[in-house]
Amino acid sequence: MKKIILAYSGGLDTSIAITWLKEKYNCEVVAMAADVGQGEELEPLHEKALKSGASKLYIEDVREEFVRDFVFPMVKSGALYEEKYFLGTAIARPAIAKRLVEVAAKEGADAIAHGATGKGNDQVRFELTIKALAPHLKIVAPWREWEIRSRDDAFDYAEKHGIPLPVTKDKPYSMDRNIWHLSFEGGILEDPNSEPEKEMFILTVDPEDAPDKAEYVEIGFEKGVPVSLNGKAMGPVDLLDELNTIAGRHGVGRVDMVENRLVGMKSRGVYETPGGTLLYFAHKEMECLTMDRETMHFKEIAGVKYGELVYYGQWYTPLREALDAFIDRTQQNVTGSVRVKLYKGNMTVAGRKSPHSLYREDLATFGEDVIYDQRDAEGFINLFGLPLKVQGLLENEKKRG
Repeated sequence: MKKIILAYSGGLDTSIAITWLKEKYNCEVVAMAADVGQGEELEPLHEKALKSGASKLYIEDVREEFVRDFVFPMVKSGALYEEKYFLGTAIARPAIAKRLVEVAAKEGADAIAHGATGKGNDQVRFELTIKALAPHLKIVAPWREWEIRSRDDAFDYAEKHGIPLPVTKDKPYSMDRNIWHLSFEGGILEDPNSEPEKEMFILTVDPEDAPDKAEYVEIGFEKGVPVSLNGKAMGPVDLLDELNTIAGRHGVGRVDMVENRLVGMKSRGVYETPGGTLLYFAHKEMECLTMDRETMHFKEIAGVKYGELVYYGQWYTPLREALDAFIDRTQQNVTGSVRVKLYKGNMTVAGRKSPHSLYREDLATFGEDVIYDQRDAEGFINLFGLPLKVQGLLENEKKRG
């Protein structure tokens, strides 16, 4: 291999990977950091990457593409992993790997490398995307090759080679941030019985410290896609940024869970997804108003599978594309707005409206109406309950026996 493109974050693993790759393969290493909304984390990367031995660093702004083509389709699907995880790290990996492939083509590289560990999910997510989009490229995973076996070993390697690091042995949280979420793993969090430190959280205030006055927000949707906030049309990135700020100041969007990794072990993660939690809540309310029962119930089943595909790194698969086609069809009437009340870590719906609403007050009313004849219910119940009646008759015959 003459040239390797490294997925670079500036964290512990990728910081030492540049030096290790050059020592191991005696080749040029080009670093690439994808801007998926890390904010100020990107500022010092140029100097760090070059000092660590990279020949150059690409910082690729993929925020718009990430939110539009990856996050919002996931929002429309309603996908969660194990009912709690909003898939913040998982959904970013195919977007980052896609750009890695594009940079590799531009640079004429032979291989792509990543800093994901051999115990985690990200190795799968990166590599499945690369295999789907550029099967000719070699893939190098240092954690599966080098003699480093722990974070302490990695710190020692960095100190030996003079590599600056963003974390310390005393506070070795592994953090992953993008515009959709912020995750924390490692350190004291490896004990599932330990409560996260209050100071650890960055995107959300402690609900106890949130404002004593509730705040209302109105989110507008067009065919399932979020398009406006409080009546103002906004692009995907600006909209999500603003929702993160609003939900974060009210302590909305924290998740602490023990999840089942794809590789078979359980792990404990703490996640902040303020804007995403608010979006999912509002989108579901919009669907409840505009989607028929059978479609909505089946879509919930499809959403579970969609979440697994994202978590398992199977974004570029025929099944995900087929599910998107189904989901897009279900979203044709998911247009309107939802008003949400936020207060000290909680969300409640304060109103929803749509030109495609299937709710009919003249049908649902407890008052007198001229559409629904309540006597019709008797025949319906007789037919709907016929299998149970036959079963009951059979059981009674057995007892008389």
